[in-house]
Amino acid sequence: MSSLALSVLDLIPVRGSSSGAVQTSGQAVGASMALAQRADELGYRRYWFAEHHNMPSVASTTPPVLIAAAAARTSRIRVGSGGVMLPNHAALIVAEQFAALEALAPGRIDLGIGRAPGSDPVITQLLRQSGTSGDVERFPQHVHDIGLMLRAEGATLQFTSGGEYTVRATPAASGSPELWLLGSSDYSAQLAASRGLPYVFANHFSGHGLQRALDLYRSQFQPSETLSEPKTFLTANVVAAPSADEASARALPQLRMMARLRSNRPLTPLETVEQAQQGLADAGSDARVSEQALIDGIRSNWFIGTGDDVRERLEAFAAQYEVDEIMVSPVGGEFDSAPLDATPGRTQTLELLAR
Repeated sequence: MSSLALSVLDLIPVRGSSSGAVQTSGQAVGASMALAQRADELGYRRYWFAEHHNMPSVASTTPPVLIAAAAARTSRIRVGSGGVMLPNHAALIVAEQFAALEALAPGRIDLGIGRAPGSDPVITQLLRQSGTSGDVERFPQHVHDIGLMLRAEGATLQFTSGGEYTVRATPAASGSPELWLLGSSDYSAQLAASRGLPYVFANHFSGHGLQRALDLYRSQFQPSETLSEPKTFLTANVVAAPSADEASARALPQLRMMARLRSNRPLTPLETVEQAQQGLADAGSDARVSEQALIDGIRSNWFIGTGDDVRERLEAFAAQYEVDEIMVSPVGGEFDSAPLDATPGRTQTLELLAR
């Protein structure tokens, strides 16, 4: 690999097929575990799992469970969350889960935290019914609390009536996960800067506001006990293939899914390349023009092409924004012929970029 470090963001896509068969959750997760192992072998720096809920095309719902499984199957790569959507969870539970992960894989765990719910309002309400840190206004305090509880000395609570109470995420921690703030807004950049935390801008969402967010983070950064200077990298949707035509074909299923999401149409399991091509061809003239316009806009922020071309563009992208790491979300789709328990298109992307 070049001097640019590459990492992986995985949403664990669940796809259908022209025959009507749909990947099971087990097949999708198994394919992602194999992909994590391959990323480890290829020298990627990190492998993060996202948190999304109630989406027919996404099986990445529980980052801590997936991180534990990936950590057990790898030996070198850092594994983590990209991210845990904190408003859905109690701060103590998150701290305990990641303290346990750190004990299982010392020095290899990243805790990426986000403020978005990761789903629709109904699912958000269900996630918060039992009482969590769902008060978004207290998000900065919850982030602070998790950082304290993960330390060996724990966090000290002061009772209004007098006295103290110590809370530790695990009884005898010998280390703690690296805590990252994730976001795509000025708010997250400024919060990360004020707390002296590493920060990741979610460029794979849309890319809007990237330069401003990085400028705010770097200019307002306050050194902390764990970080003396700004630390950041960027995410990007990537498809690499032996030819540009194949890369474009493999990008189409995810591009159509994103267009469907942005136009508030019902979501489905991810299409295969053949399904996506046929679906676009079968659309009425006006609908096809409208969808193609959405696809073109989304695609403009993606990196699609041959391995050499994509790697060169990623290196230029990193240099432009002065980062030494890019986290790629390998979004290449599959042809109907691909086995349901494998993800050859995404594996191919990682292999071509690592050469």
